[in-house]
Amino acid sequence: MAKGSSGFVAGLTVAAVAVVGFLAFQASANVPDTLGKSHSSKSPSAVKSKAPRDKKNPVALPGDSGTGERVVYSIDDDRVWLVGANNKVQRTFKVTPGTVDPLPATYTVTSRSNAVSGSDGTPIEHVVRFATNEGVTIGFSAAVDGSTPAPVPTKKLGGIRESRADGNAMWEFATISQKIVVIN
Repeated sequence: MAKGSSGFVAGLTVAAVAVVGFLAFQASANVPDTLGKSHSSKSPSAVKSKAPRDKKNPVALPGDSGTGERVVYSIDDDRVWLVGANNKVQRTFKVTPGTVDPLPATYTVTSRSNAVSGSDGTPIEHVVRFATNEGVTIGFSAAVDGSTPAPVPTKKLGGIRESRADGNAMWEFATISQKIVVIN
């Protein structure tokens, strides 16, 4: 009787392994492409050079910053452009970046919050998140008190601070899935 029991257990084990293997295959076949991956559509190394600038008009939209409706953020210039579908700049403004920059690439807005506390403890509003780098979430926001102080350099902060008026404009423009182009 012992031989029969061990054969039965072996058969059940083989069947269980087959079922687990099948379920694992089904799960991997149905995972969304974006799960666990950056929301960037370009590899960061593909966009290393600085986008061309208009030397006569330094606040003009940089060349090679994409097409269509989008937010363009220049890391080097600490400037944002809100660009309409017609490729016309609707608004441009200076920002105060955190201590962790997003990598140059094309992203989409992944989440938004109307009002929260920033990672530096400041009450902020109109948070528009679009990237992570070094384990830090990066997004645009405005301090409720309207301040845009330089961040504490010893902390890892991903908030890109705007004035309240610019934060309102960003909030209206950059809804979920809106394209964000980050350039040097």
